[in-house]
Amino acid sequence: MQKDAILITGAAGEIGQALLAQLAAAGKGPLVTLDLQEMPAETPGTHVQGSVADGALLARLEADYEFEQIFHLAALLSTSAERKPALAHEVNVDASLLLLELAARQSAARGGPVQFIFPSSIAVYGLPDLETKAAHPRVHEADFNDPTTMYGCNKLAVEKLGAYYSAHYEQLQPEAPVRPDFRSLRFPGLISAHTAPTGGTSDYGPEMLHAAAQGQAYACFVRPDTTIPFMAMPDAVRALLGLAAAPAAALSRRAYNVGSFSLSAEAFRGQVLAAFPGAEISYAPNPRRQGIVDTWPVDVDDSAARTDWGWAPEYDLARSFDEYLVPHIRERYQKQ
Repeated sequence: MQKDAILITGAAGEIGQALLAQLAAAGKGPLVTLDLQEMPAETPGTHVQGSVADGALLARLEADYEFEQIFHLAALLSTSAERKPALAHEVNVDASLLLLELAARQSAARGGPVQFIFPSSIAVYGLPDLETKAAHPRVHEADFNDPTTMYGCNKLAVEKLGAYYSAHYEQLQPEAPVRPDFRSLRFPGLISAHTAPTGGTSDYGPEMLHAAAQGQAYACFVRPDTTIPFMAMPDAVRALLGLAAAPAAALSRRAYNVGSFSLSAEAFRGQVLAAFPGAEISYAPNPRRQGIVDTWPVDVDDSAARTDWGWAPEYDLARSFDEYLVPHIRERYQKQ
């Protein structure tokens, strides 16, 4: 059995690839990746191809490795989850429970907590109407935890399960066991320059950018006034690593908001047109997808993350577009 291993599920995505690169550069490991997809040949660590919901596969991993850290990135995303809610529950909740059980067993066996890092989402929020959304532009972690989507329900469920396994697992035993150390981030809409959008409910922003860079017309599926928080992908990876590095004694909660910048769909369109003046961007709101986005907050209060573990984004609105998104997306499609 290899000891002190790090497991990254959903590692084939961009956040997984960037996280792997940084962990490898820091000399962390052994690194074990799990994904339905193959990994690039140069990827560090050992890759296991399969489903995170496969209990037999997880049992084999548990037999081969003693994990000190799990980054559980695998998920069925929001739009797909609405179309296949039962599958979403299996992938997003049941698989997470299998991993929490694995972390609990290994925490007890190794005599120290297995750290479990989980990316949650602003989809856990469910503001009831636009008037309430306008009256509460920056939500705290405890506010409006009433999601209206399967994805949001799944994320909130895993947050609660993680808190249970960290604080109350096997609480009827005569002596408290060593429990996992669950930590979670509620991400805003993530924008990547290197990965094309995959139909997420917050993807209207990055879809504008990728369409403009390819010279394609785009019809935005939300109203021009629709406003939610966003974050550039490099900051998302920094947030995961920052939370993982924080001393346990400094943390006041299990799930943290993290923010960067907030803007409306029309302001996003303006940023895209500044970079690609010939872009054709119109509006064709989809009532069902619009209804989902309307339940998400304008912005998040991330003061707890800033106070407890020093969170601060490096990519504000200007730097996200000028230094990260526009140059890399332009280069991506010029090569094609």
